[in-house]
Amino acid sequence: MMTSVDTELMRVLGDPLRLRIVTLLARETLCTTHLVEETGARQTNLSNHLRVLREAGVVETEPCGRFTYYKLRPDVIASLAGQFAELAESARTAAENKRACP
Repeated sequence: MMTSVDTELMRVLGDPLRLRIVTLLARETLCTTHLVEETGARQTNLSNHLRVLREAGVVETEPCGRFTYYKLRPDVIASLAGQFAELAESARTAAENKRACP
């Protein structure tokens, strides 16, 4: 049985700024201030994107005084990668299955 790719997660990660945030968080845990410096995005815009990532379960927060740190949840990314790996494997075997034209 073929697994479908999580389209909602793909939509969330399809935004260039959110993908940049995820890429940065794959390297280290960062606070909003760091992310503003790294991306050049405005704080309010960045906060909105972080909220979307948090609600999708891609990142989690860690309060630290008056700052909030964000870290990537690798299991979510690994799950999506697994879905694509299954899709690729299915495509390998599908090359042998050709439906006849009517």
